[in-house]
Amino acid sequence: QVQLVESGGGLVQAGGSLRLSCAASGRTFSSYDMGWFRQAPGNEREFVAAINWSGSSTVYADSVKGRFTISRDNAKNTVFLQMNSLKPEDTAVYSCATRGSLGYKNGYWGQGTQVTVSS
Repeated sequence: QVQLVESGGGLVQAGGSLRLSCAASGRTFSSYDMGWFRQAPGNEREFVAAINWSGSSTVYADSVKGRFTISRDNAKNTVFLQMNSLKPEDTAVYSCATRGSLGYKNGYWGQGTQVTVSS
């Protein structure tokens, strides 16, 4: 069992930055690939970024490539999402998740943190 708690969301002006954190409980955190997802009102949840268990490999959605950076600190059981050059269209609830045997759908999910970017 893994519990995930996101933090770091808030209100920021366009062009600003935020750093999201996802703290995990459980001794097996370092064995999981991790992902960040977001969901805006009326939209489907969408993939943002992912990182493998060791932190040696990352992947990003085209919409955030070059602006967002995913990283992890396995000693602290935490995964981060550094978000720079934020745009109003980045406004959403951001959630982290572990990758399960069938992908993220059957992984563990946090409750999410709200990010609002004003124009």
